[in-house]
Amino acid sequence: MPVHQASLEFRTRGRGTLELTDEVNAIVRAARIARGLATVFVHHTSASLIVCENADPTVRADLERWLARAVPDGDPAFEHDAEGPDDMPAHVRSALTATSIVLPIRDGRLDLGTWQGVYLYEHRRAPHERRVSVTVLGEGDG
Repeated sequence: MPVHQASLEFRTRGRGTLELTDEVNAIVRAARIARGLATVFVHHTSASLIVCENADPTVRADLERWLARAVPDGDPAFEHDAEGPDDMPAHVRSALTATSIVLPIRDGRLDLGTWQGVYLYEHRRAPHERRVSVTVLGEGDG
């Protein structure tokens, strides 16, 4: 069974989401896999991956507002603050979301729902360089 791997690198603008759907689909196309799975993994502990609504950006804004209430920056309950008041909250946000996701491939592309997109979710306030690995496993000529 063929396996194809590639890495993506991004500079985030700080806290918020960055859509990766097109970039991941390009890797799937390059793998020439008709059906199988794509695993997407972020190599950081203060950023994560989500599958989320991609038609209405207020969904992601609402998610950010909810997380800001649930895991506020500067919470005195957190001891770990080596890189500032958003340090430990970024780790908690990452643990609450996902560092890897597995997505189905059908007909040589990601088999997402109509309104679904793949996003890198930066949890730090400052911009950061982020690396994402994509592993495609499957069969056929996609």
